Amino acid sequence: MKEILSYGCPDSSNVLVQLVDDYSLEIMGSEVAAIKALSKKDFQLKAIKVEQWNHDLSPWKAPAVFGTEPFGDGAADTLKKVLTLTGEPGKEYYIGGYSLAGLFALWAVCQTDAFQGAAAASPSVWFPGFLDYMKSMPINTGKVYLSLGDREARTRNPVMATVGDRIRETHSLLLERNVACTLEWNPGSHFKEPELRTAKAFSWLLLNGK
Repeated sequence: MKEILSYGCPDSSNVLVQLVDDYSLEIMGSEVAAIKALSKKDFQLKAIKVEQWNHDLSPWKAPAVFGTEPFGDGAADTLKKVLTLTGEPGKEYYIGGYSLAGLFALWAVCQTDAFQGAAAASPSVWFPGFLDYMKSMPINTGKVYLSLGDREARTRNPVMATVGDRIRETHSLLLERNVACTLEWNPGSHFKEPELRTAKAFSWLLLNGK
């Protein structure tokens, strides 16, 4: 993590923690505005810039699925740094993100009870071995939002084509664990309106909070 940017109300008891890349930062203004419009809640959003996306957000090493860059095992180190931003008394923390950052949010709530909810917008639940891992771990949060584009599974990539089945299985698993969870299907492919999809994810958590 090389920089942390804050948006919204710095004194809010609702703190949204999002792992982001350069493009996410470019559209962050639209996302923050959408969260305000959808939730009508005050919040502070801490956007944490990730230096090496495939390494810093991956829980374990895996071969490249698209392109040539493999996945690393940097999630544990990233989570240690993220947790330094949590723990202030009287505040509720929600972790979330888009794509691989959404997967990281799901993985994080298997590691720690620091977050009251996880916002997983179009998460990379096709990641090799991840669903089996979730099944073997506790889910240390009470609320999870899941979403996927209705065209995301329509790909020739055999790994990524499993994402529709995996998101349904993840939803069922969370419900079986008595986690308050919703699964929303958005129109379009993986790259359509990521800022709105992420805003909808965080807004659901805010509206279903205490």
